[in-house]
Amino acid sequence: MTLSAPCFEYTNRLEDPIRDDLVLAHRRAWTRLGEPGTWWTGAERIAIAAESRRATDCGFCLDRKAALSPFAVSGTHDQASHDRLPPAAVDAVHRLVTDATRLSKSWVEGLADAGVPDTHYVELLSIVVSVRSIDAFHRAMGIELEPLPEPIAGEPERRRPPSAVTGVGWVAMLPSRKPPGEDADLFPGPAPNVIRAMSLVPDAVRWLKELSAAQYLSMDDGEMFDFANGKGPLDRAQTELIAGRVSAVNECFY
Repeated sequence: MTLSAPCFEYTNRLEDPIRDDLVLAHRRAWTRLGEPGTWWTGAERIAIAAESRRATDCGFCLDRKAALSPFAVSGTHDQASHDRLPPAAVDAVHRLVTDATRLSKSWVEGLADAGVPDTHYVELLSIVVSVRSIDAFHRAMGIELEPLPEPIAGEPERRRPPSAVTGVGWVAMLPSRKPPGEDADLFPGPAPNVIRAMSLVPDAVRWLKELSAAQYLSMDDGEMFDFANGKGPLDRAQTELIAGRVSAVNECFY
């Protein structure tokens, strides 16, 4: 992967150094935003990222969040980019950012009829998760948000893994044990649903595993099962205390 113009120059902005692996993971994730994905083009992926930022201050989202039901309020979103994404994709981004705890299986399934199939939804979700986590790091450290990268031309891969199965989650997922063929690297053995959730787009799992290895713990080299050591200067108990608090604040399903 060729990194674009220098970004995430944390050392120039902070007195306390930030781990090199964290800086590199953020840079790689940011560059990847503008590349063609599995289902969205680079330009569409950047538009999704821009919408994830715009949703935070969207007036319609604020009104809908305060309503008894998200469907009780009519209106239009304050969009960051017009005509780049289907309206259903814009709405999905805004709902994921501002009202994720009230999403439903029927709503996710209905996105396909509005032009956002399950494959596109999973990749869209992975973009929102990446941007939100990196932006949250910036805010916590008092750093200005990074400008979004320029999109890279090219066509998406458009590969749906043939072994994806339905029945447990709201979207199809790869089997819980080691997936076959080219997706065998995703998880080497039985995997919980929180890890399988984005496996309909295998690259989304790879991207988020790389980001998670720097921001939390690695899923592949045993860190997740090392209950004594955390990441960097934190021990595992401190790591989990922070992770649990963040999950509670975000009303995480898991």
